[in-house]
Amino acid sequence: MSTTRPKFKNPRAKHDFKGRTVSITGVGAYVPAKAMTNFELEKIVDTTDEWITSRTGIKERRIAAKDEFTSDMAARAAQRAMKAAGVTADQVDLIIVATITPDMVFPSTACLVQQKIGANRAAAFDLEAACSGFIYGLEIAQQFIMSRTYDTVIVIGAEKLSSVVDWTDRNTCVLFGDGAGCAVLQSRSNSHGLLTAVMGADGSKAELLHMPGGGSRCPATTQSVNARLHFLRMEGKETFKHAVQAMVSAATEALRRCDLKVSDMKCIIPHQANRRIIDAVGDRLNARPDQLFINLDRYGNTSAASVAIALDEAVSSGRIHRGDLVLLVVFGAGLTWGAAVIEW
Repeated sequence: MSTTRPKFKNPRAKHDFKGRTVSITGVGAYVPAKAMTNFELEKIVDTTDEWITSRTGIKERRIAAKDEFTSDMAARAAQRAMKAAGVTADQVDLIIVATITPDMVFPSTACLVQQKIGANRAAAFDLEAACSGFIYGLEIAQQFIMSRTYDTVIVIGAEKLSSVVDWTDRNTCVLFGDGAGCAVLQSRSNSHGLLTAVMGADGSKAELLHMPGGGSRCPATTQSVNARLHFLRMEGKETFKHAVQAMVSAATEALRRCDLKVSDMKCIIPHQANRRIIDAVGDRLNARPDQLFINLDRYGNTSAASVAIALDEAVSSGRIHRGDLVLLVVFGAGLTWGAAVIEW
């Protein structure tokens, strides 16, 4: 890549006549201490390390303790992000938690996080867009800050997927892990920050990745539990196909809005779902291998936490520096998808 800084347009500028931009001023992540390897899974289901690695790229995933919940992981990630941003709890105006594994149906996990981090003056709500939740959350947070409703918003992607994985299904239980990632969003001078975010959905394909039980359609009963309806289900081949198409389309549109090319990106962080999906998306975008940030092998698919954890690791490892251009691209149940371009 040329050391000359690429020129780009900020598509937000025409919508914000006072020129208030929104940047990520701090990131943080938390993963449980327990790492479950593929070799451990061999003892649970009919699978092998070779089978899992060759088909997914995953070698291990983190599993939360029995008394460790989504709100606990979310709070720890938030505290680390706030420390990185130099933000105290009383400065937080809004907490958004993206999750499909809340501590309970209600109240929201965000309210539980508010109490755990001591952000007593903050509004709080949950957001459900599955693996796309973190990018959806970034866009929502940006709108609150651009409109001057709030000054400091924290967006958290957090999941305890081990609680909804069917450990008898070798096709799905090998894929998922637990963890949380957080970003602090504020307006920062001399920075364009979040340039654009593309979001999409297709509810006609909701059955490709879903959990039938637990809602108003199928509340918990002895029959629903015995039928294992309270575990996630996925049609892998169809999900793969739609994931690649949607992620490439979203990334292309996000870059088009900013008059940027893939080659201008210092770092591309795709949803960490499957190595084959990541490679296919990278190939179709003509991305260089050194542009892609991948930590899938160590954490598996952590849904809404996926790109948030990866973003924190990319920053802490020195892959991203101030002024770099970063592309985030995601896909999840719903179906949902999204992409964001950020000037760091």
